[in-house]
Amino acid sequence: MAKLETRNTKLEGTQTAAVAPVRDFKDLDVWKSTRNLRMLIYVLVKNFPAEERLALNTQLRRAIQSVGANIAEGFGRYSYQENIQFCRQARGSAYEVRDHLVTAADACFISKAEYDEAEALAQRVIQTLNGYIRSTTKRQAESKKVR
Repeated sequence: MAKLETRNTKLEGTQTAAVAPVRDFKDLDVWKSTRNLRMLIYVLVKNFPAEERLALNTQLRRAIQSVGANIAEGFGRYSYQENIQFCRQARGSAYEVRDHLVTAADACFISKAEYDEAEALAQRVIQTLNGYIRSTTKRQAESKKVR
């Protein structure tokens, strides 16, 4: 199943910290990071020129919406493999977001500082997605061993 179990994690030496159970896609760190990026992008596109409202603005908004929606949909699927596939789709959309951000910066629709902030968040989303995919793949393999 796509839901993580509560477990203890080792931190520096013998210290342990409890990891909260994941009961909903909103509990996932990767979804939370994506939400932060989406909110930033919504602020940025408000300053795009009017002629971009149906072009880059729409493309960027759709791409970032796709990242979060695919994470949520994958979480709601029955199998590990479906969850992983939706996360791969989300990762592809995150790369699309990065490309649209380059375009926005090149066209001077956003400043270098705005680009740098959004790019860093987008890369964080991708890194977190990669980790989530790895952990889901590991849980899938472990569940096959138990059978």
